[in-house]
Amino acid sequence: MYSSFIIYLLPILAVIIGFVISKFLKPDSSSGFKLLLAFSGAYLLSVTVLDLIPEVYSSNQKDIGVFILLGLLLQIILEFLSKGVEHGHIHHHETNRNLPWIILISLSIHSLLEGFPLNEDNHLLNGVVVHKIPVAAILSIFLIQRKLSNMKIALILTVFAMMTPLGSWLKNNISIMSEYSSYINAVVIGIFLHISTTILFEASKNHSFNATKLGVIILGILLAYFI
Repeated sequence: MYSSFIIYLLPILAVIIGFVISKFLKPDSSSGFKLLLAFSGAYLLSVTVLDLIPEVYSSNQKDIGVFILLGLLLQIILEFLSKGVEHGHIHHHETNRNLPWIILISLSIHSLLEGFPLNEDNHLLNGVVVHKIPVAAILSIFLIQRKLSNMKIALILTVFAMMTPLGSWLKNNISIMSEYSSYINAVVIGIFLHISTTILFEASKNHSFNATKLGVIILGILLAYFI
């Protein structure tokens, strides 16, 4: 298992990497970025199915399936508020220089929840980090296109980066979180299922599923299985 320091550090590094990528790639047109997004969706879906789902059902808690569905529904609501940044949507010609509070709150809730189960599974931590990189890049481009000041962009990305470690910290230090961890993890499963399948569905939009993209998705699945 990774140490607590690494668990807290890696999601923050993922946001930093995503921001750097946003400075060199154009996420809305770069084929390399779209392949990274497809890989992240495949990896996250595989880790969720292979590791997280068996774990929550092994707890023998009642109504786990209900909480998975609640997590899926919650993510649909969050994506309505965030305009789909979590799975690669980017919106052009946004010049409102005010802080996008609704998007920030939506992404923060999503990031906070995904931090809860990270202490229990290294594979899941890897999946969240891989997923967080393209999301951070998309968010960075969105903020830059709105012509926000560097200070506001830094503030938003810092809050976004800290939410996942905060979720992990709360899980470790608040006893009631551990008591209901199976239900919380079930909600996270629903969130991950919706995000990852949406990414893969949009990767094959208009049925233009080329061999490279298919290979990247297969690679994501295999790495999640063997690593």
